[in-house]
Amino acid sequence: AYHRMVDVREDLKLVLDKPSKYLQHQNIETLSTSGLKLPNTVYGQRKELESLQECYNHSFNGNHTVAIIAGPSGTGKTTLANRFAELVLAEGGLFLSGKFDQLQQAIPFSALSFAFNEYFNMLIGSVDSQSVIIASALREALAQDAVHLIKVVPNFSLIMGDLCNIDADSGCVDAQKRLQYLLCRFVEIISDSSSRPVVLFLDDLQWADIASITVIRQILESSRSSRFLLVGSCRNDEMSDDHPIWNLISSVQKFDVNATIINMSQLDKYLVNEMLSDALCLFPRDTRPLADILYHKTKGNPLFFSRLMVSLSRDVLLRFNLSRRRWEW
Repeated sequence: AYHRMVDVREDLKLVLDKPSKYLQHQNIETLSTSGLKLPNTVYGQRKELESLQECYNHSFNGNHTVAIIAGPSGTGKTTLANRFAELVLAEGGLFLSGKFDQLQQAIPFSALSFAFNEYFNMLIGSVDSQSVIIASALREALAQDAVHLIKVVPNFSLIMGDLCNIDADSGCVDAQKRLQYLLCRFVEIISDSSSRPVVLFLDDLQWADIASITVIRQILESSRSSRFLLVGSCRNDEMSDDHPIWNLISSVQKFDVNATIINMSQLDKYLVNEMLSDALCLFPRDTRPLADILYHKTKGNPLFFSRLMVSLSRDVLLRFNLSRRRWEW
């Protein structure tokens, strides 16, 4: 029941703005088989996404740029990076991504290896002229050393042919330093051959190995590569002030590298209620009491909110009333 005209006005406006949400009945057959479905929508992050776009535009002018997305687990760091990737790819840009793993810290270059392997899968499957130019430039510049790079990026062999059969250990003096140099050259070549900035996203930088951090520093400080943007994410609440990543940021800024730290925050009560209202297809004034409880339990953490919603539905504390055709709790 309505007790205030302002509530009537707000609900009517919502119905006009989102008729498909408030006027259409939910699919009961789907609900009976799959239960609660959370909307695939990102809440907040507008300013953070704009910051990433500014970094991308800055790298367009040939400037090396690094953006670090920092925040506790579950605050939407990877989601933000994925939204940014969609924008980059929609403009015809190149977006590479890799993820560091706590259990693979002893394996050098693990995230870089994954990102570059995926790049060669994409390159070999493309028939456009730009991909042909890049493949040719890589073969010409790295022909003599390709066999060593293949040890870290096996899919490099897809464009190198018979060079894969050469003994990879011949003439080795310092294998790790040589690999660091080759990885830098690889990035320089693809960034110089691309018409748009190359974006490299590295997730979970708090677990990055020292060899990878060294490569990242060399890429950013190099004067030979252009139009390169590094986007990293990290759980800054799990990192000390002297973590190598923070030292990296301080170091590259001395080389006029544009560095931006994007701090992710928890959702406020308004956004938590908006998420709940969208998930249950109910007016925000109806979901507000439950939203206040969920906010208190999750402190506005998007991941914790989603898990708690699924848990409430599984335990039938949040259930769909078939006769009333609406969610109840």
